Amino acid sequence: MSDSFTFSVTGTDGTARTGEIRMPRGVIRTPAFMPVGTAATVKAMYPEQVKALGADVVLGNTYHLMLRPGAERVAELGGLHKFMNWPYPILTDSGGFQVMSLAKLRKIDENGVTFQSHVDGATHLLTPERSIEIQGLLGSDIQMQLDECVKLPASPQDTERAMRLSLRWAERCQRAFGDQPGKALFGIVQGGEDKALRIESARALVDMDFKGYAIGGLAVGEPQATMLAMIETVIPYLPTTKPRYLMGVGTPDDLVAAVTRGIDMFDCVMPTRAGRHGLAYTRFGKVNLKNARHADDPAPLDPTSNCPAANSYSRAYLHHLVKSGEILGMMLLTWANLAYYQDLMANLRRAIVDNTLEDVSAAIRADWATAGTGADDGADQAS
Repeated sequence: MSDSFTFSVTGTDGTARTGEIRMPRGVIRTPAFMPVGTAATVKAMYPEQVKALGADVVLGNTYHLMLRPGAERVAELGGLHKFMNWPYPILTDSGGFQVMSLAKLRKIDENGVTFQSHVDGATHLLTPERSIEIQGLLGSDIQMQLDECVKLPASPQDTERAMRLSLRWAERCQRAFGDQPGKALFGIVQGGEDKALRIESARALVDMDFKGYAIGGLAVGEPQATMLAMIETVIPYLPTTKPRYLMGVGTPDDLVAAVTRGIDMFDCVMPTRAGRHGLAYTRFGKVNLKNARHADDPAPLDPTSNCPAANSYSRAYLHHLVKSGEILGMMLLTWANLAYYQDLMANLRRAIVDNTLEDVSAAIRADWATAGTGADDGADQAS
């Protein structure tokens, strides 16, 4: 535990690294996968389960929490940690991505984003200052600047406009955040698929001296090769002494590839969303429990897993739960998926310390291939 926010690298293997983020509410071991707790809950999971799987930090969503139950209400009830019974670190995103993707109507200008709530149609204004105010009311430990995330592919003009607006908003977020001992504000590198814009964004944010840096605007439908190229473009311009966060990523293969390139933090709804729709991530690739071939299979998802959901329930039973729409099926598969993701990150951390990351990554991919599908075949992205 630490009274301040610090980051230290404890091991490297090529460009990959492992380390620790220390802050008053706990230590985040990196590389870290952060389960997404959009509305103050990691869907289908108890907080105690999430922690027992090895998660050091979870993510909360500014957009959803400002609409329901309201940031002021959460503050009056003692803050987000107490509200959701998670006394460990919480990272909150700025709400910008959800405004762009979920709001019924939205208008972006220099001041911020005016939008209609997808919940009740009420009109809201989200400015950089209001985003930071909301995150402060929630009491999150790591807060994100408000940015504009354009959908890829985007025109060069739109990409540049959004990147420059995000930089101006970053300055306003930093002023609004001020000095908060033990907490951190991260800047977000934007620039779409344009390497020059990405580099300019990274350089400008580093000059502002944030406590951490995120790479945003990826995992929005572009090919993996494009995402990796942007990571490789940006990483050399980020300080080695600050954590690097790849937002909204991703598949197990994305995680391994990004860790190899020097990313420290990840979040993604994929393991929880997939679990609610009958898809399991395992050491031997993905298993779609909707498939009829599992109806008579007495084998568990993975007998070598330490997670009871993966080692103690037959595929036949899980198939039955999924086909019947039973809540227990969603709970078990979400549990199994988050266990797999946390185990994957723990394996990568050990491999970096042991300087065996290349061999371990090859072994991980070989296991995926034994399923005949690979790690990223047939992912269910239904919401």
